Amino acid sequence: ARPAAAPETNKSFESLQHLRAEISRAVVGQHDVIDQVLACLLAGGHVLLEGVPGLGKTLLVRALAKTLDGDFSRCQFTPDLMPSDITGHAMFDSEAADADADGFRIRKGPVFCNFLLADEINRAPAKTQAALLEVMQERQVTIEGTAHKLAAPFMVLATQNPIELEGTYPLPEAQLDRFLLNVRIDYPLADNEEKLVRQVADGALGDSLPVEHLNVVLSNDQLTSLQQATANLRLDDAVLQYAVSIVRKTRQWPGLRVGAGPRGSIGLVRAARAWAMLAGRDFVIPDDVKSAALPVLRHRLQLTPELEMDGTSTDLVLQQIIDATEAPRQ
Repeated sequence: ARPAAAPETNKSFESLQHLRAEISRAVVGQHDVIDQVLACLLAGGHVLLEGVPGLGKTLLVRALAKTLDGDFSRCQFTPDLMPSDITGHAMFDSEAADADADGFRIRKGPVFCNFLLADEINRAPAKTQAALLEVMQERQVTIEGTAHKLAAPFMVLATQNPIELEGTYPLPEAQLDRFLLNVRIDYPLADNEEKLVRQVADGALGDSLPVEHLNVVLSNDQLTSLQQATANLRLDDAVLQYAVSIVRKTRQWPGLRVGAGPRGSIGLVRAARAWAMLAGRDFVIPDDVKSAALPVLRHRLQLTPELEMDGTSTDLVLQQIIDATEAPRQ
């Protein structure tokens, strides 16, 4: 028999259920997407949301920020956006109270927050995208040679349109690798779309769903405690070896030109713990690894030109790898 979950885990599960329900008041349907974003939040990672326009990517991020008691910033990425527009810069103001002896003070950019929405991140050139590398990996910003630590928790939630190519710049591999999860948003089911249209079209101006009515569910301290509890969930050596085996197979699997690196193995284990927490368990099982594998690894792989021309997706190849990797028995 499986051991019963600890009372602390049950309490955490109830908090996450409440958070799920509150977000679902604004985001109609898309339950799997909500769970994946919450898993990334629990694992302390960053998420890249992909989907065609109008599927609620920005709405989901706004709803998440509204239900969490943290500072939220939005940065609209455009071709003329400069790195200093994101991170901040030093400016001359001799009369400012916080200016140094030379009259310069630091103007902090939108990254100095808890939750940063990088909207349409692939519309900015690589130089601007690279401004987030240090922020996402080290949780700090270097301005004029001085490192400024960011407050915890910190999470980047980026969106991009995967099918529009004109006026966009593909994210470099180093940037993609910083995202713990790559979440794909698809069209809603028929009944959810009908409910969505009814909510928006009945007596409301415009075509967007509001988030102002959502309530704060978790404080920053509570969220930090949940993240720490997630990191401490029990992980059997056999389950860890199973996760690493999946990642290592991507490096020699036929049809893959580039496989996932060690950060992929670390990310898969972190995300598997988050899936276990969302399920109300205080231990990780192989199914948690399977659930996390696609969003954790799909953006870390590159197909061979032959498979790309055939229209094969990384998800299909990853599923083949998962099916070919023997899972440990309980």
